[in-house]
Amino acid sequence: MTDDTISRRELAEQSRLLAEQTDRHAVALESILAILRSARLDDRAARTMATDIAAATLVELRTANDEQTSTLFEPVVGAFARLRSDLRPLVRFGDLDVQFVEPPATGRALPGDVAFAARAIVRSAVLALVDEGESRRVRIQWDCDGLNLLIGIRDDGTGQLSVHDDSLRPIAERVSSLGGDLDVSATAGWGSTMAVRLPLDPPAMPEPLADNDAFSQREREVLRLVASGARNRAIADQLTISPNTVKFHVSNILRKAGVSTRAELAILATANARRP
Repeated sequence: MTDDTISRRELAEQSRLLAEQTDRHAVALESILAILRSARLDDRAARTMATDIAAATLVELRTANDEQTSTLFEPVVGAFARLRSDLRPLVRFGDLDVQFVEPPATGRALPGDVAFAARAIVRSAVLALVDEGESRRVRIQWDCDGLNLLIGIRDDGTGQLSVHDDSLRPIAERVSSLGGDLDVSATAGWGSTMAVRLPLDPPAMPEPLADNDAFSQREREVLRLVASGARNRAIADQLTISPNTVKFHVSNILRKAGVSTRAELAILATANARRP
């Protein structure tokens, strides 16, 4: 493993920890709001509990800032237990009845970014249901098939939820960033179901471009400039051809290389140039 690989991994882990701390701020605030809104508590009890949660959260966050973690994986059962802990104040003091279906204890350990994303996805979904105020019961289930973490969230609301709803956009973007799938089904008057699939392994990197005779000399020149980050106008000026001709060459190169974007093409070309 190279120093660059280690640095990227450490940077990714630091970014994940920062995002998790930010997310815990949001959970703490939602929990405090749930306590203050609760009809089951008088003012004095609500203030006391809200203060306790705020103080405990501050201690936890400050401790986390001082800790350096080397754990890149989480047992699936442990990751699910952390989710239950995060949602406990909402369950205890809110009006939402949450049922948790435990994942199998023998399930594969989750990469840190997947475990964090899974908890954030479920929390975002539950908080969205709380804000809508239409759901009284929600069922949360995790499972593993060896290659993916499978998340199921079902509520008893109005059954009007759609994958295109603005409230689900952050969830859809997070699932997509991990190469997963999000499916939403709803039945009017019976509730909605969200099904999320999160791969446990990162997508395979594309193979580097080989010396392929399918590329013409001009296409190789265009490919070299695309890999350098040059845009179509700059490529056209350097090769003394029109921008439309550049677009034509880029389209052909993408097709022959079996990729769909300039970014993928640049990765392949760069990897090819570094091969011994």
